[in-house]
This record gives sequence, C-alpha cells and structure tokens, in this order.
Amino acid sequence: MEVATDKQQHDSSSSANADVLNDWLPITKSRHAKWWYSAFHNVTAMVGAGILGLPYALSELGWGPGVTIMVLSWIITLYTLWQMVELHETVPGKRFDRYHELGQHAFGEKLGLWIVVPLQLSCEVGLGIIYMVTGGKSLKKIYDTCCHDCIDIRTTYFIMMFAVIHFIISHLPSFNSITLVSFLAALMSLGYSTIAWGASLHKGVQPTVSYAPRSTSTKDITFDFFGGLGDVAFAFAGHNVVLEIQATIPSTPGKPSKKPMWKGVVVAYIIVALCYFPVAFCGYMVFGNLVEDNVLLSLEKPAGLIVAANAFVVVHVIGSYQVFSMPVFDMIESFLVKKMKFKPSLMLRFISRNVYVAFTMFVGITFPFFGGLMSFFGGYCFAPTSYYIPCIIWLILRKPNRFSLSWFINYVYMHYGGGAFDNLWTNRRTGLSYSLSQHI
Repeated sequence: MEVATDKQQHDSSSSANADVLNDWLPITKSRHAKWWYSAFHNVTAMVGAGILGLPYALSELGWGPGVTIMVLSWIITLYTLWQMVELHETVPGKRFDRYHELGQHAFGEKLGLWIVVPLQLSCEVGLGIIYMVTGGKSLKKIYDTCCHDCIDIRTTYFIMMFAVIHFIISHLPSFNSITLVSFLAALMSLGYSTIAWGASLHKGVQPTVSYAPRSTSTKDITFDFFGGLGDVAFAFAGHNVVLEIQATIPSTPGKPSKKPMWKGVVVAYIIVALCYFPVAFCGYMVFGNLVEDNVLLSLEKPAGLIVAANAFVVVHVIGSYQVFSMPVFDMIESFLVKKMKFKPSLMLRFISRNVYVAFTMFVGITFPFFGGLMSFFGGYCFAPTSYYIPCIIWLILRKPNRFSLSWFINYVYMHYGGGAFDNLWTNRRTGLSYSLSQHI
C-alpha cells in the first residue's frame, strides 16, 4: 500500500513539474490565440525568402512542369497541413503541441525523435541563417539605392544591424507575444510580392526574353530541374511550425482547436496563392531564363519602388525569423531544464536566446551565400517535413481502409512523391560541393 502511495506521489510530482515547465516554455505558455493568429503566423511562415526565387525556379523547370509543380505543391501541402491539424488531438484528452511529439507517438519515443528533430531543426535553424542574410542584404540594397555616392559598407555590417533587432525582440516570452510582429510581417509579404509582380508587369516582356532551358548540356538541365524542385519545396515551409502554432489555440471537447486552426490555415493558403502564383508567373514571363535568383534584383527601376519592396522584405523576415525561432527556443529551453537540470529563469532564457541569435548571425556573416542554398534545404528537409512525413504518420495513426481514397492518396504519394524528393536530395547532395566552390 505504501509502495502504491509513493508511486502516486511520484507521478503527481512529475505531472506538477511538467505543468510548471509547460507554463514557462514559449510554445505552451499561452493558449489564448484566435483563428486569425493562426492565419498571421502561417502566412509569415510560408511567404518568406523563397517567394522571390520562384520565377528563377520556373526558369529551371520550364512553363509546363513549373506551373504543374507549383499548383500540385499548393494542393498537396494544403492537404498534408490539414492532416497535421487533424492529428494535433488524435488522442482524446492529449495535445501533440510539437512536431516531434507527434512523430514520437507515430514512430516510437526514440525513433520519432531521430526522424523528426534533425529535419525540423535543420529547417528552422537553416531558415534563421537564411533570414539573417536576406535581411542584411535587403538593408544593404536600400542603402545602396538611396545613397549612390556614399561610402560602400560591407554586407557583414548590415547583417549585424539586422541581428541587433533580434537580440531585442527574441526575448518576447511566448508564441502569442509575437502576434503583432507576425501580423506586420504578413502584411509586408502582400506588399513586396505585389510590388514584385506589379513592377514586372509594368516593365513588360523584355525584347530578348527566352523560355529555353537555362543550360545547354543534359547534365546541367537535369541539375537545374532538381534545383527548381528544391526551390519550390523550400517555398512551402509552414509545416515545421504548424503544430506549435495550433498549440497556442485553446481547446475543449466541445470546441477543439482544429476548427479555428483550420479556418486560419485556409485564409493563409488563399493569401499564399495570391502571393506565390503572380510573382512566379509574371516574373518568369517578363524576364524568362535571364531572371535573377531574387526577382527584385531584375527590377532596377523605379528606385523608390525597389526601396519600398526591400523595406517590406526586411520587416517580413523579422517576423519570419521569430516564427521559426520560437520552436527552436522551446527545444533549447526544454533541453536545458529537462536534461541539464537548469531551473527555468529569465537569465537562462536571456543567455540561451542571445547565444542562438549570435550563432545564426555568425554563420550568416561567415557564409553570406547561405541564401543560395535554398534548393538544397528544400530537398533535404522541407520536402520530407512538408510533403510526405505527414502522409506516413497519417497511415500509421489513422489506418485508413486498404484501397480507400485516403489510403490511396497517402500511400501513392508516400512512395512516388517521397521517391522523387529522395532523388532531388541525392542530386542536391551531389552538386553541393560544386555549389559551394562557385561561391567561395
């Protein structure tokens, strides 16, 4: 009887400690979000640095394959996002607040961690570095455009200026506390994407435009094609934070979180379509295979419009950096408390978050071409986490009837879609050393 009592006391103590930790960690600290919070965060997560590279991706893919892949990616990722929203509370009375928790439930405690965490961290940390570089380069573009005769300032210093912002706002305690930042970022994404496609249309189709492949040899054309696939995969990145966003929404048996979450996702995906498709199609139509990997670089005039677009990009990537950093902060702080036995405190949070921001800044400064590896990250981590890991988890947990529509869609995509992106990853890995040598 005493043994049973001791066990109950231990379980009760463990549960209390878990509740205290959840009340402190940034993902679960606040659960008062509304459906429109989901819309802001998802738009901020999805519409990022990748959108300005979509015309370049089309130039690698060509009109037919490019349009097909863009439309299919929008449909498929909306479907897999719906699956994750549904699976958030697949066990009655329990919420899978983090991607790796759902992975552990599907694959097992240890295997789930090894499958999900490396991919998710690669996505989120990689994006943090890319946004550091993108923010710094956009600030430099504003400076150079506004002040032709001024002293040339290296991109390094602009990356440091951008990092200073994050040394301050990274200390907002929870996901919900960055809602205003996310809202402004979502507005900016509409702003600069509209400028990108509107200014392209205003410039008009160039006399020398060509829609022929960018390369001449079969090997280079194949390499470009898989690079285009990676760029498109990179553009659909919201799945890495969708469960964490849903964790901020209140949930009861009568009003589960999936209803407001899905409403926000639908609104976000409509906005994504309004941003992605015009930028991709108009940018490629106007500039053809000569389009730059950032379509704004192909638009040299009018100067005021270019300055405004880059200012919008800066504000947007500030929000995107924070949305993708919150799950990383959550992992770091959870590890320090659970494994390293630190006590939850403001000092622990202050030091850990500053170290992370400093790390992304340092890597961004050291490798300023990091943004050029978007297709590599698209093939390596965004494709699995956004396209086919949700399908695998759905088959494991929901067990749809064999040869039913749900089974067929998930099974076919898991095998054929997954295989295509495995080939993409192989091609990107093979070409990575070449890509690095071109930039160093």
